[in-house]
Formats: sequence, structure tokens, C-alpha cells
Amino acid sequence: MKPVAIFRHIPIEGPGYFATFLDNNHIPWRMIKIDAGEKLPASIDAFSGLVFMGGTMSVNDDLPWIEQELTLIRQAVAQDVPVLGHCLGGQLMAKALGGAISANPVKEMGWGEVSVTDNPVARAWFGDLTTFNSFHWHGEAFSIPHGATCILSSPYCENQAFALGMHLGMQCHVEMTERLVIDWCSVGAEELASFNEPSVQSLEEIEKDLPERVAALNAVAERLYKKWTVNLK
Repeated sequence: MKPVAIFRHIPIEGPGYFATFLDNNHIPWRMIKIDAGEKLPASIDAFSGLVFMGGTMSVNDDLPWIEQELTLIRQAVAQDVPVLGHCLGGQLMAKALGGAISANPVKEMGWGEVSVTDNPVARAWFGDLTTFNSFHWHGEAFSIPHGATCILSSPYCENQAFALGMHLGMQCHVEMTERLVIDWCSVGAEELASFNEPSVQSLEEIEKDLPERVAALNAVAERLYKKWTVNLK
């Protein structure tokens, strides 16, 4: 099998549990470190799937690699090569497929419940699961691209995930590990403390019962990643 390409945009937003899942299932992968100036591939031919991680930048920023990633996403969708996006990655997918990215009504940071929408596409990804506690860290959100289906929502962000056939774009972060949560909180401590609204949790609340919360989220991620990797060739 050709490797899965994982596009990293900032050092602390790596693949997390997704890399663990790939390793546990003996699926090869290659990290492309945009943050380190690594060149993007000219085509998708060397990869069995494309995965885009998060980042602090906006998809609407004038950065040279954004248009290149949008082109790779469109190539992959056209050639039935599975694409997976986490937060900024989901926004990149939405924009590549004709959706819009704009400011969310509120910042959403910390743990929060998401609801699985009541449609056949969502049930294909989540089975009998109707809600779960996910991790959030975003100020922008995507519209659902034409032809895709919304499969997750939260009280603070209507469009938390969409599916288009084998392709999955998420606003929320299902890839979290304890290490990632702690690192993000360390870097973002000042920002967290500057908000006083229910959509943003305190540092103490985010790190409360962390092993149990992460384990429960890993179980959800396991299901999603398993379905997504079925289409790898």
C-alpha cells in the first residue's frame, strides 16, 4: 500500500491519535511538514490518502501553500483517493469543494458535546452513537459543500463535520491525545484566560479527568478512522 500523506501546518498540531491508529493497523504514512518549509507534492500519485491537520492560520489567509493544498484535495476527490480533514483541514476541504469559511459566532475551545445528525450518511459513520464529547479549538467554521452532508453539530457551531462519499471533513478535533491537550493548553493559556463565555473552558476544566475524556474520544476516532481507511488502496 502507498503511504497516507499527513500535512502538518504547525509543530504542535501533529496527527496525534491518528498516527497511533495507522501504526496499530500497519498502514504506512508520511508527514509533510508545511511548518518546516517542506515542499508539497506536485500530485497525489504517491499516496493512498490525504490527511490535513489543524493550524492557527485561516484558510482565507494569503499563504502560498493553501492554494496548492486545495488543488491536491480536488485532485484526490476527482480520483477517489480518500481525504480526511481535522479543523483547519476540514476547512481546507470545504473551501476546495466550494464551501465558504467565515468567523464562527463564538470561539469554541475545550471539551464540548457534539450531536450526530439524524440522516443515513451520519449513521454510516457513527452507527448508533448519537452524541459524544469532543475537543474544540477554533474561531472559524465552514459551510457544507454542495453534494456533502452535515453529520455533526454542536450548540456553538452548526457544522461540525461533513461527509462526501469516502471523504470526511471535521471542525472538531477527534485526534487528541493527552500530550496534545496539555501542549495546546500550555501554548494557549493566556488566550483561554482572556475569555469569559460558556463556549471557552478554563485550563482547569479542560485538563479535568483528562485520561478518561481522551480514552472516550479515542474510541470514537477509532471508529471514524477505521471506516475512512477501508477505502485506501
